[in-house]
Amino acid sequence: MIQLFTHPLVTQPVEIFFIVLVIILVTPLVFNKLKIPHVIGMIMAGIIIGPFGFGVLDRDSSFSIFGQVGLLYLMFLAGLEIDMFHLRLNLRKGVLFGLLTLFVPLIAGIVTSVYLLDLDWITSLLLGSMYASHTLLSYPVAARYGITKSPAVLIAIVGTIIAVAGALITLGIAVNIHRDGYFDTLSLLRLILLTALYCVVVIYTYPRVTRWFFKKYNDKVTQFVFVLVMVFLAAWCAQLVGLEGVLGAFFAGLVLNRFVPAASPLMGSIEFVGNALFIPYFLISVGMMINVRVVFHTETLTVAAVMLGVAIVSKWLPALMAQRAQNLSRSSGGVIFGLTAAHTAVALAVVTLGVNMHMFDERILNATILVILITCAIAPAVTGVYAPRVKLEMLHQEELDEGRTTRMNRNTRVNNTLIPVANRRSAAELMELAVLMRTDVGRHAMYALHVRSDNSTAARNESAAALQAASAAAAAADVRITTLDRYDMNIATGMLNAINERDITEVIMGLHRRQSSIDSFFGAKVEQLLKATNKMIIISRCFIPVNTVARIVVAVPDKAQYETGFARWVRAIARLTTQLGCRVVFCCPDDIQPLIRGVLYQENFGVRCEFQSAPTWDDFIVYSPNIQQDDLLVVIGARPASLSFSDDMAEMPRYIQRIFGTNNVLMIYPEQFGESQTPLMSFADPLFSDVDSTPSKLMLKLRSWMRPGRKPNKPASE
Repeated sequence: MIQLFTHPLVTQPVEIFFIVLVIILVTPLVFNKLKIPHVIGMIMAGIIIGPFGFGVLDRDSSFSIFGQVGLLYLMFLAGLEIDMFHLRLNLRKGVLFGLLTLFVPLIAGIVTSVYLLDLDWITSLLLGSMYASHTLLSYPVAARYGITKSPAVLIAIVGTIIAVAGALITLGIAVNIHRDGYFDTLSLLRLILLTALYCVVVIYTYPRVTRWFFKKYNDKVTQFVFVLVMVFLAAWCAQLVGLEGVLGAFFAGLVLNRFVPAASPLMGSIEFVGNALFIPYFLISVGMMINVRVVFHTETLTVAAVMLGVAIVSKWLPALMAQRAQNLSRSSGGVIFGLTAAHTAVALAVVTLGVNMHMFDERILNATILVILITCAIAPAVTGVYAPRVKLEMLHQEELDEGRTTRMNRNTRVNNTLIPVANRRSAAELMELAVLMRTDVGRHAMYALHVRSDNSTAARNESAAALQAASAAAAAADVRITTLDRYDMNIATGMLNAINERDITEVIMGLHRRQSSIDSFFGAKVEQLLKATNKMIIISRCFIPVNTVARIVVAVPDKAQYETGFARWVRAIARLTTQLGCRVVFCCPDDIQPLIRGVLYQENFGVRCEFQSAPTWDDFIVYSPNIQQDDLLVVIGARPASLSFSDDMAEMPRYIQRIFGTNNVLMIYPEQFGESQTPLMSFADPLFSDVDSTPSKLMLKLRSWMRPGRKPNKPASE
């Protein structure tokens, strides 16, 4: 590629931004049709329009800033999207791979630099740190195929942390020796101590500050800006310590992971901004740094061939060794190699530092650029080849774990959720809770319902506002819902009719606000609904945002396992726990514990669960002082005459109001066996009667008294 113009053709900000947006728009469309990861297309577009291509754009300060921001954003997203439960399961495997992918390239780089490139030992150590580092450039490819929870991806992520940290420490050692002429042990110890202090401060302060901020400010735009502030603060502090900013951004993603659920609107906003702007900017800026003309220099080709061979082989060997050691498939080994093969940010930092300190000459600089070019092309391509195979292996493993019959039942499972919304203030909160508890198995339809008994213009406007707020909350999380504006006799009757018409399987609704001291805990509407339907009903009362919950505590009554909806409510809590990334504690009788474990294992939920023996309600009362203000209390209720109902259930609402009056509470009434319902009686419909029910003895006697001369009929049961 020959640069046609000495000065960039386009210099105006509006035109520059327009060209970048066109590249971001067109490149994925073209490369997806060619079955090539569009990450490669972004880099190639940067080469073509950059100063070493046709010179359309210059790599000015805007590309430097947005490119650096995009790299930090990419690393932050990688940490944010990690499933922490599965990461802990694969931590030991990841540490082994991290040590391999650090020391194999480091040793290979030192040896080849000394004996093949005729470099001294200190310069070879600096160049070895470049081989040891890598960037998760092809992580978006793995995310697009939905394999971010696979062991291969998690092992590669843990290995990246260790490799980059080790490479930066090696870089510091080489620079220190070159500058001072000897190895300074105190400087190395200082770096290690500052790194440890940095990690402790971030782990301690970030969760507390984030929880406080999310409780105080519930606006999504404000929360989004706050998250970015915390990310770049972590990156800046990492640079002050002596680490690379990418490590700080990635570490911030890990710490903030539990406060940004995967299905939340906040996560949707973060992913949208990153994938639409910052990350493509970074990829284009990488391409603009690559000078393809260095390939045509013979001396550069020789050095580049050696360096490229070391860079590829030294990253392929650790992936192969980890695959064999951990008994992974060949496809998983390919994904590990694809994720760890690209050299960009740290490689550029190393070679730039080496040139500035006169340790590297121009041939090393040009060869490093060529290594970056080829590895950035190879990594996404390899990941794109093996990622679909890993996805198929994951699906096949699910079939083996669950059984073909179970999987067929899961795929044909029907989940219809009704979310009654009373006003615009509570609509968004209820919808976010419903989205977090939403299942991705089978068919799941969600309905937002507003019932009004008044057909005035003001009532219709209030209904439209509530449903619009619910739709906006669902759209922010990329979830489709159906809104229902119902004019009915009363609210309870309208909800019951909607349940029957839409074949609703569960209802998620808010707890009413008590208007007087004689008002019941649930209110008349909920009590009527509990009597009139057998479906699962979830009643929510939240004072703090759900994503700030530190722990979920579930109170399970005796004989709860005999209810029809036992597995359904366990799955709902498990989905909520998975999204929040917190622990769940089941306070239940000992004979229920293995059944809950069975549901969690059968559905393959990755949750951290604990069990507290509580055979009776009194045992739960003894445990209740351990429930903190940031915990979510979930109480499994029971309808009268159900198997799990007891006298304690009648006193339970009063106890919750007295002891947990300011806690987040979910009341779950499981689905009951049978389809029969108790009809709703209302003064608004005085002619209403249950024509199917059998007359009582008292009613028969009253009829006989009103009709003298006739003997009272005996009930059929007699």
